[in-house]
Amino acid sequence: MAAYFSLILVLVTLGSGLIWLFDALVLAPKRQQKLATAQASGTEITEESAEKIVRESAIVETSRSIFPVIAFVLILRSFLYEPFQIPSGSMMPTLLVGDFILVEKFSYGLKDPVWRSQMVETGKPERGDVAVFKYPENPQIDYIKRVIGLPGDRIVYRNKDLYIQKACPDGQSECDNKLEKVARAGVNQGEFSQDNIPLIRYNEQLGDVSHDILINPGRREPSSYYYNQGDLQVGEFIVPEGQYFMMGDNRDNSTDSRFWGFVPEANLVGKAVAIWISFEFDRTPNDFLPSWVPTGVRFNRVGGII
Repeated sequence: MAAYFSLILVLVTLGSGLIWLFDALVLAPKRQQKLATAQASGTEITEESAEKIVRESAIVETSRSIFPVIAFVLILRSFLYEPFQIPSGSMMPTLLVGDFILVEKFSYGLKDPVWRSQMVETGKPERGDVAVFKYPENPQIDYIKRVIGLPGDRIVYRNKDLYIQKACPDGQSECDNKLEKVARAGVNQGEFSQDNIPLIRYNEQLGDVSHDILINPGRREPSSYYYNQGDLQVGEFIVPEGQYFMMGDNRDNSTDSRFWGFVPEANLVGKAVAIWISFEFDRTPNDFLPSWVPTGVRFNRVGGII
């Protein structure tokens, strides 16, 4: 839907701008000339008649009115910030269903809003970023996950523990980087639950980024469904150049790179930087109001994303 909206926004901006420009360069001078001819003929022209002669058509007036507004929205949404709504719990506890976030579009390069080809390189994802990207198996769908693996990294996820062997510095084929377990410490159990099973909340230290994750102790690791990368063991991945390994913070309730592979750089949309509003949706089928009407606002969640 977001891709279609971008295309529609571009077409409406282009159409209204061209109509306004054509009127300013062609039609408006003709109307002024018509008024001048009428006045030169000696016929008395009332102020009302003169206004009627030079008045622009309804479509031109509409185009002139909306063009600056939608052009501003197009620039803001395409190159600066775009709002997104969190539809699922795959990034809990960092992001909850009902969170509305702002995505910084220029973090990973400026792209055109239709074909998404990169125009200017402005930066690369860093480990620990919360990133929005086009789902590789269906680019019409936007996903949001955390950047775990960078190009060249070796990632191992086994027995619900995460290990990372960082890629060697540029130009080096060998280095002393070792496979290291990502440190985590228990926070609580039972704050969140899934299918009546209390989830364990851990604080995970992913490089310089400290964030919380959830583990379901009652759910077996679905390793048989993991993405199989060549001759590597199940749960082991080597991130190709120009691609990234993404995972949800709700580790046992996230369909991510463990299951479908890597995210190409071209699929990156931007970095999630802030929650600008958060709504609760706790309605039951018996409620009078529809389920999409919020039941409350979580003001305490407004702010930056870790």
